[in-house]
Amino acid sequence: MWLLPALLLLCFSGCLSLTGPDSVTGTVGGSLRVWCQYESTYKGYNKYWCRGQYDTSCESIVETKGEEKVERNGRVSIRDHPEALAFTVTMQNLNEDDAGSYWCKIQTVWILDSWSRDPSALVRVYVSPATRTTRPATTPIFLVVNPGRNLSTGVLTKNSGFRLSSPHFLLVVLLKLPLLLSMLGAVFWVNRPQRAPAGR
Repeated sequence: MWLLPALLLLCFSGCLSLTGPDSVTGTVGGSLRVWCQYESTYKGYNKYWCRGQYDTSCESIVETKGEEKVERNGRVSIRDHPEALAFTVTMQNLNEDDAGSYWCKIQTVWILDSWSRDPSALVRVYVSPATRTTRPATTPIFLVVNPGRNLSTGVLTKNSGFRLSSPHFLLVVLLKLPLLLSMLGAVFWVNRPQRAPAGR
């Protein structure tokens, strides 16, 4: 009768000996890092990262080799940090197929049976589509003619000023402007100072 509570206690203590985030999210093309914490009892054990719905049947992807250095398998790497009692898993160049259930695990069992299992922590990985950054449209700058004022440079909107190629602007430049200059020349000619006749 005492066997069942003892097994439940063993499983419960094993579950608490390794913890990780419930879920992590990355974007397509990006990377993510998972931080898994363990008890000091497991300082010298190998740690590994596996994928699958259940921790007893998940497929191992990458594993430490008892040294404090990065171990890599393709786009996934793992590193143990004994001084922090933690190990990190990094997944790079993510794609949508990387989403799923993963497990932080510690290699403690060498002979698998129905009652033995490695400490594990479930981590759900989500991958969101990459966000596209759009550049703001640049507003063209044209020469603007304001009636009754000199030519000035400004930003042309749909209802303000004239485009250089507009018919009205061409009419102003080719016809009205020479006419205005001719009239100004005539005014200056008429109002020029008169010289007194010689000999008076």
